[in-house]
Amino acid sequence: MVKFTAVALALLLSGVAQAQTRIGEVSTTFRLVGPNDKVLVERYDDPKVDGVSCYVSRADTGGLSGAVGLAEDPSRFSIACRAVGAVRIKGEIDRGKKGEEVFSERTSFIFKSMRVTRFFDAEKQSLVYLVWSTKLIDGSPYNAVAVVPLNS
Repeated sequence: MVKFTAVALALLLSGVAQAQTRIGEVSTTFRLVGPNDKVLVERYDDPKVDGVSCYVSRADTGGLSGAVGLAEDPSRFSIACRAVGAVRIKGEIDRGKKGEEVFSERTSFIFKSMRVTRFFDAEKQSLVYLVWSTKLIDGSPYNAVAVVPLNS
């Protein structure tokens, strides 16, 4: 119970959303021992923008190391963000060139995470979402972008 409370508090204080919903998964590699390698599809709702959901597909490494959370997942992602209702920005969002991190999820035990950063394109009145990876020593150049127009 204490662990659950600490995790919930950390999520509230971070301001970064976790995957609200796992939409589905497909097995890609059979593993004789432990779970199979998979491609996961997850939905993340933007916490500061009503009516926008991002769907991210990502690799999930199985086997024994994956079963106990020690595997490092590949840094290859796909993202599709869509208006799923009336788009309305709640409060203030970061409109600077560095954007604002809106989602983050660990993809290895300690050193690596998948992140989604939101940028605001003032000229085209659009929100641009970038999925990318960080790693303690070196990041990954693999990334993907999705755009949601504000005036659709």
